[in-house]
Amino acid sequence: MSPWAVYALSGVAMFSVGLVGLFSHQHVVKRILAANIAGSGVLLVLVALARRVPTGVPDPVPHALVLTGIVVSVSATALAVALARRMARLQAEQSQTPEREPVSDGELS
Repeated sequence: MSPWAVYALSGVAMFSVGLVGLFSHQHVVKRILAANIAGSGVLLVLVALARRVPTGVPDPVPHALVLTGIVVSVSATALAVALARRMARLQAEQSQTPEREPVSDGELS
């Protein structure tokens, strides 16, 4: 088996593990990590498929796309972590504040 086939199969396995983790976990950070693993698997498959012929040089366009994908992945992860922190902060604030009884129209508070 050629090394490129091993890379492609490894990428498919990483994507599968990430997809299972994405849909099976409820915790936000675990879902973010699973999405990163699935994205890394896709990028690994793209690198493996960049090879046109066994003896030739790889195509540089998929490699450029993979580099762009890595930058986008890092940015999306940073955004997801920032949103997860904001959600956790809002949930903590809501659990600390006591809920008030609704005031009817005829009563003054």
